[in-house]
Amino acid sequence: MIKIKNRTYTITPSVAGMAGWLFMVTMVIGFFFAPIEDVHIQAKSLKDKVLSSILTLELSQEAMEAETGLAKRQGGKERALSGGLVLHAERLFDPIVFQAAHLHEVEPALVKAIIMAESGYNAKAISSKGARGLMQLMPETAEMLGVEDYYHPRDNIHAGVKYFKQLLDQFDGNVKLALAAYNAGSGKVREYQGVPPYKTTHEYIKKVFEYYHFYKGQMSST
Repeated sequence: MIKIKNRTYTITPSVAGMAGWLFMVTMVIGFFFAPIEDVHIQAKSLKDKVLSSILTLELSQEAMEAETGLAKRQGGKERALSGGLVLHAERLFDPIVFQAAHLHEVEPALVKAIIMAESGYNAKAISSKGARGLMQLMPETAEMLGVEDYYHPRDNIHAGVKYFKQLLDQFDGNVKLALAAYNAGSGKVREYQGVPPYKTTHEYIKKVFEYYHFYKGQMSST
């Protein structure tokens, strides 16, 4: 068990063993080759990196399980949502999500839906086109928003929500068009004067709305 900011998380034995071994080896090497006054600082930095690696491994596995458990519409009927969607990752990042949503005046359920559709809550996700992190920021977008570390959850989420809010304002609060712009680019939305005729974009919008309705219902029942 590890405790981070008053939250307790369970680590599987195999992951914990690997992380513990890495921690000990690096500590020994650092002790002999670094000045004594730097050892404490290096140990703290290493601890943060090890915990981050552990969480990333767990979140990636859980996100994939959740993705396969999501309800799919077939013949107008909807199967029950998998309980696996109540993720360790969601609980971990929820405080950041709610903070960013409140700051930029975007529904938390919509932010969570975008993150789930974009990265499946994998903070280290990289798309084939180079989009990175939880909200899959493209390098040029991240640079425009002043993001230095694509994979830092707080930086990525705050930048992503800020960018989505800009798109909402650009398209007069039309969520569907803002999502289309987030996926295909605002230029394409203006070019086609609506959602671009791309299958991937239409599927993306549908997926986000499905996640949104799930999270909205989840929040209203708690």
